[in-house]
Amino acid sequence: MSLETPPPGQPSPGEVAATTPRRPSLWRHRNFLKLWSAQTISQFGDEITQLALPLVAILTLEATPFQIGLLGTFQFLPFILLTIPAGVWVDRMRRKPILIGADVGRAVLLTSIPAAFVGGWLSIPQLYIVAFAVGCLEVFFDVAYQSYLPAVVERDQLVEGNSKLELSLSASSVIGPGVAGFLVELVRAPFAILFDALSYVGAVIMLLFLRRPEALPEPHDSATGARPSMRREAAEGLRYVLGHRYLRYIAACTGTLNLFGNIGQVIMVLYVVRELGINAGTLGIIFAIANVGVFLGAIGAGRVAGWIGLGPTIVWSALLSPLSLVLVAMAPPGAPVPFLIAGGVIGAATAVIYNINQVSLRQAITPERMQGRMNATMRFIVWGTIPIGSILGGVLGGTIGLQATIWVGAIGSFVGFVPVLLSPVRSLEAIPDADAA
Repeated sequence: MSLETPPPGQPSPGEVAATTPRRPSLWRHRNFLKLWSAQTISQFGDEITQLALPLVAILTLEATPFQIGLLGTFQFLPFILLTIPAGVWVDRMRRKPILIGADVGRAVLLTSIPAAFVGGWLSIPQLYIVAFAVGCLEVFFDVAYQSYLPAVVERDQLVEGNSKLELSLSASSVIGPGVAGFLVELVRAPFAILFDALSYVGAVIMLLFLRRPEALPEPHDSATGARPSMRREAAEGLRYVLGHRYLRYIAACTGTLNLFGNIGQVIMVLYVVRELGINAGTLGIIFAIANVGVFLGAIGAGRVAGWIGLGPTIVWSALLSPLSLVLVAMAPPGAPVPFLIAGGVIGAATAVIYNINQVSLRQAITPERMQGRMNATMRFIVWGTIPIGSILGGVLGGTIGLQATIWVGAIGSFVGFVPVLLSPVRSLEAIPDADAA
């Protein structure tokens, strides 16, 4: 695979990097540390809910495969309905208040699940409502969060910043599932979700201590001083992503991976619990060990890109990620644990390597005034396929069987790397200059 070479007389990316002054580590960056701490706290709680919510449906409410698929659909449906307008609003508002408001709202919504369980009126429809409402707030949080990081750190610190944020994801994903499985066994799944609600409260406290000044964005029409309509701004974001020589191919790759990946993943917990006979405590331990792959991916993402180039790193990580579902589908009922752990490690590591590099590329090449709409458009495309995959996984799980459905998701996911392989992305050696991109 050939790498992009600079024009004659121009320095290579490596030569430019060698002459660029090194900044202090972000571990010494106070505002970044506050943002990192807030995300780490809430991410730890998210890992608990990620396991506990489907277990509420499976163990407490005895949900069917279709109901599990529908739960995943409601959770990600807001990324189809709200992401584009959310991007416009994020580009019109200060981002920190959006982050705080989203965390407060999610804490209140999740608290309703253990409250309903105590009251005796917890039901599948309530889980759908909570999942959808939490998803709506997550849309605004995610778009604002990815748009806020470039305002907190410098452009040449984005890979380091995203890598450190993934390290926090690594720690929480290793510890969280084991704690979640223990809590489900100890206090039952509905009460385990309460710990996620408390984590959002902790994240809000950290964000309140982040003192970096944030000016209200100026109107985008400098000629008239008036702010364009939401439709016009949303259309501008769509045109920017779909017309960009790198972004449109990354969107196609990620969207395809999410579509087929969620066909298998949405019913994976149900398959592991009911057909492989794994209990909640053991499942939490498996997830915790497997998520060591997040740590490996976080510390290796920058190194791998430095060894083989940014573009090849994106292509290869996308190609290898479907192996996680292959190993789950191959797991023998008599000894499934090694296969589940290996699949989890591969899936986590490749996903993190892919995300750190492609998200850093997106943030670095996009103008500040377009950050919200770029991230929203990307979310709309790449997460908008998740509810489609979830409902398909639920339907297929109830018709052709759970294991066969996981195979469908695994085989289909191998198509995902094709868009970036056949695009200019594959020849990128490093993050290009914003104007050149």
